[in-house]
Amino acid sequence: MTAMTVNERPVDFDMDPATPLLHALRDAANLTGTKYGCGVGDCGACMVLVDGEALRSCLVTIAEAEGRFITTIEGLSRDRSHPVQQALVAEQAIQCGFCTPGIAIAAASLLRSNPDPTEAQIRDAIPNLCRCGVYPRLVRAVQRAGRVARRRETISAAPAPGIDPEDAARAVPGMRMKGAGSDGEGPN
Repeated sequence: MTAMTVNERPVDFDMDPATPLLHALRDAANLTGTKYGCGVGDCGACMVLVDGEALRSCLVTIAEAEGRFITTIEGLSRDRSHPVQQALVAEQAIQCGFCTPGIAIAAASLLRSNPDPTEAQIRDAIPNLCRCGVYPRLVRAVQRAGRVARRRETISAAPAPGIDPEDAARAVPGMRMKGAGSDGEGPN
């Protein structure tokens, strides 16, 4: 058994110690926010915090992670209230969303050590690949998250996970509840 703390909970993995942390998190712990991208450490989609440092989980074995504190995107904040998550939404720095968890983890690690980074420091600390090309908005989002973390700015919260479908239907006119009648409340 390989023991570590994942998202503030003790976890024992009964797996080969050479198993990449990425696979243990996704396959055994069902923490699928950490993405498999390239498998060789180039893309950053699998980024997690290991003892507070952003590392590519495809390159860390569970033996190397033993006894350490791991934080995945699911553990960054349960309600998406982390300044990085809020700023990524506010600055529209999310496109398809595949790379977003790794980017959020790298940005959170940077802001923990440097709450007021320059554009160059952001680009150096967040080497993640994004096929959608959100880089200009990403820099603005990280700078904004830094201002939020320093209490110089606030951001209106993004919707909480698990929004009630009826509330969503009222907020988004193009979305209607199934089975609603033909009185304009849904499809006929």
